[in-house]
Amino acid sequence: MKNFLHSLFAIAFAALLVGGSSAPSDAIASGAFDGDWSVVIYTRHGDCDSSLRYSVHIVDNRVIAGEPSYQAAGRVAPNGDIHVVVAEGGQSANGFGRLVGNNGSGQWRTSTGQCAGNWTAVRRG
Repeated sequence: MKNFLHSLFAIAFAALLVGGSSAPSDAIASGAFDGDWSVVIYTRHGDCDSSLRYSVHIVDNRVIAGEPSYQAAGRVAPNGDIHVVVAEGGQSANGFGRLVGNNGSGQWRTSTGQCAGNWTAVRRG
C-alpha cells in the first residue's frame, strides 16, 4: 500500500475535474497553476502510511505524475478546483480539492475505501 500511496500523491494531488472544468483542453490556455508542486498526503482512515511527500507537475491545467512508476490523470479548473485519479498495480484512488495561489488542499480516498485522508500542496520555485 505504501507504493500505491506514493503513486497516489506524487500526484497526490491534487492533483480532478470538479465543477465547470469540462472545457476542451485546447480551449484552456496555460494554467495559472502550471508548475512543479510538492504534495503531502495524510492518512486519516485505514492502514496506509500516516504521511508521505511527493512531487507532481501541472502543465496546461493537466496533472502529470512525477515518476513513471504510476499513472495519473487529472485536471485543474480555472478556478483552482482539482480532481486527480491515480492508478498503480491494479489499485486506484481519487483526490479532490482546490488550489489557491501557490497552495492547495483537499481529500483523497482509495477506490476500495480502504484508506482515506487529506492532502496539502505547495508550488515550488
